[in-house]
Amino acid sequence: MAEIMRITPAVTIPDHLLGQVQSKLAYVDEDIAAASISSDGTIELQLRNGNASSESLEEKVQRVVAEMAKGAMQPKVEVLEDHLGRKVPFASDPMSELMSRGELSLEQTGIYSFGPMVTRLIEVFESYFLELATEFGAKPQRFPTLISAEKLGRVNYFRAFPHSLTFATHLREDLDTISDFAEHAAHEAAGLNTPPESFARIQALLSPAVCYHLYFALADKPLPDGKLAATAVGHCFRYESNNLTTLERMWDFTMREIIFVGPMDYVLENREAARKLVAEYLEKIGLAYKVESANDPFFVGEFRKQSAFQNAFQLKYEIRAQLPFKNETLAVGSYNHHQDFFGRNLNITLPDGKPAHTGCVAFGLERLAYAFLCQFGLDSTKWPAPIREAFVG
Repeated sequence: MAEIMRITPAVTIPDHLLGQVQSKLAYVDEDIAAASISSDGTIELQLRNGNASSESLEEKVQRVVAEMAKGAMQPKVEVLEDHLGRKVPFASDPMSELMSRGELSLEQTGIYSFGPMVTRLIEVFESYFLELATEFGAKPQRFPTLISAEKLGRVNYFRAFPHSLTFATHLREDLDTISDFAEHAAHEAAGLNTPPESFARIQALLSPAVCYHLYFALADKPLPDGKLAATAVGHCFRYESNNLTTLERMWDFTMREIIFVGPMDYVLENREAARKLVAEYLEKIGLAYKVESANDPFFVGEFRKQSAFQNAFQLKYEIRAQLPFKNETLAVGSYNHHQDFFGRNLNITLPDGKPAHTGCVAFGLERLAYAFLCQFGLDSTKWPAPIREAFVG
């Protein structure tokens, strides 16, 4: 039976940070199988083996809470659109039926394969986003799944999001190491039984975002024509420990992005134009959602500073779709402005020598399909006409 440990935080966790703090508790210790925060603020940890020192666990939990919550100010949430009141015909979690139909297959925690119906639904959404990209003259790009460790270091990713990184490596170029692996490698309960020293130093990671590749390609030279619009789709990888659950949070997911690089006005005007066009589409298909200001899931040490900065300058807005079965919302897309961060750190310059601004409109394809199915069910004959007609077309 799992051991339960309860901790009373020394610093009160503000209501608006409860979800953020709870998600970070997954990274406190490998012995934590689940974490929750009760209505009175008590933290409850479900431990896998009970091997961790209770004193050490409490010290780390208190440190997380203090670094994230001490002196934190509640940001003003700006709501640009609110259509959560739209009536939708379905109110059940479709996961079990998707699994039983073979439309979903769980390979590993956070890693799914998709059947023909879900695949086709994703293609329907993707076809719209490709049409949207043409409205901005966005040129198609194709990027690798692997991403350079050296270049991620240039944009401070290791400091901002270390908890979500997924590393790529290979066996060292050593005959004995490779032969030993070939003879003895096996998967055990905790993973491969291969000793860490068998693997080479890390030069690449699995990509956490699509737009980074474009910024890296533009690094250290003037921006052609002073502005640029591009679009690409790619697999993204963000490890979320025991927060990985259903299609809401996946380790391996797909994003379609429309990316803008140029002067600040160019980026902001296109971001806003894209938002208005997407709003028209979501109204046509009847999706219940809202668009509100948000922040990225920065790690503990960077959370307060970076999230406050994003909120203060309205750098990120999320499309949050209603999940009727649990009366919660799920981020299925976002509108982002990075200011001149990538321009400065990667030396992407405008014709006048100033660093370029960047921004992107990004859509999580599996999440969007899941939210749609949560609202409209699995019977495609009862879906809203624009989706139904595109699905069979």
